[in-house]
Amino acid sequence: MTLTGTGSAARVGRTRRPPAAVLPAPGHAATGGAAPTGPRRHGLTSGPRRRAAGWTIGLSAALLVSVLVCVGIGPAPIAPATVAGVIAHQLGLPVTPTWTDAQEAIVWTMRVPRVLLGAAVGAGLALCGAALQAMVRNVLADPYILGISGGASTGAAGAILFGFGAGAGQQALPLSAFLGAMAASLLVLVVARSQGQVTSLRLLLAGVAVGYALSATTSFLIFASDDAEGSRTVMFWLLGSLSLARWDPFLLLVLALVGASAMVLMLWSRRLDALAHGDETARALGVRPTQARVQVLTVVSLGTGAMVAAAGAIGFVGLVVPHLGRRLVGAVHARLLPVVALLGAVLLIWADALSRVLMQPRELPIGIITALVGAPFLLLLIRRMHARTS
Repeated sequence: MTLTGTGSAARVGRTRRPPAAVLPAPGHAATGGAAPTGPRRHGLTSGPRRRAAGWTIGLSAALLVSVLVCVGIGPAPIAPATVAGVIAHQLGLPVTPTWTDAQEAIVWTMRVPRVLLGAAVGAGLALCGAALQAMVRNVLADPYILGISGGASTGAAGAILFGFGAGAGQQALPLSAFLGAMAASLLVLVVARSQGQVTSLRLLLAGVAVGYALSATTSFLIFASDDAEGSRTVMFWLLGSLSLARWDPFLLLVLALVGASAMVLMLWSRRLDALAHGDETARALGVRPTQARVQVLTVVSLGTGAMVAAAGAIGFVGLVVPHLGRRLVGAVHARLLPVVALLGAVLLIWADALSRVLMQPRELPIGIITALVGAPFLLLLIRRMHARTS
């Protein structure tokens, strides 16, 4: 028995329970029953959106400036104004040429395709990394961990060292790499599926296992080959390079595949949000987790296969850039994915520019640059995460 009350009034035999929570009716606040004003309701969501819009606009401008500057960086430096003039002239705009034929050939024939490919690969890897991290709910996921890049590397090594797909001519290397990526993703799905379900944990473990197996296969192919120059080419390609970029149908195909994959992933931003919150939440939101994972992995595999086939295995972009994007605009994928794509494009364009000039006249593999930049940044993120949780 308890005594509760104020003043002379007292109630004997029961305690006073707090009133049950009452959900507000649509358009009314929980306290007072008054509807919130328009500016206040708008302010609840406009802050993150404005921040994301600001970063998107700023990074778009940074990407445009990076293209003009980085096209001019190389053994033969060319001013950004000249680069802009050559590009405008090639696009049919009324520009009076003030440059030499050699400069025009360097800009349009050699460097513009390379920078375009770098922007597409950087954006695509960052998007694929963000999508995979949401899909398997693991911040360390990227195309390498799920074995997709390993399959492309194995296919490329077979083409370089043993002539796989020689009937395809100059496209044998990218075609073999693309087919290897597709085969690896299919193998991961087969291994991860159990009783008709594909869970995040099984998908991640299957990807790691397949990736290690394919890495061992690639190493065996290099060891078994007697071609020293071919082995050197494979090692250079495994570290990534944009030197094969040319104006040809394959470049356009790669750009189309990467662009289509990026568009699909952005359209699936709500689906990625649901997967990132777990299977139960996804089902409550009307998303079938197994079907969604298979669809996302298929799109990511197509994009990654095309990127690795064109530029080799470039690491850390798909792992680090999504973390940076979340720190800038949060984890909602509708706002995250455009920022991540622009960040990845800018990062890879500058990494490629550095690879051309750091060890002239030799070219440094671009994967070395991204690893040197990405590893310390990842360590810094880990340190801040540990400091926040401790």
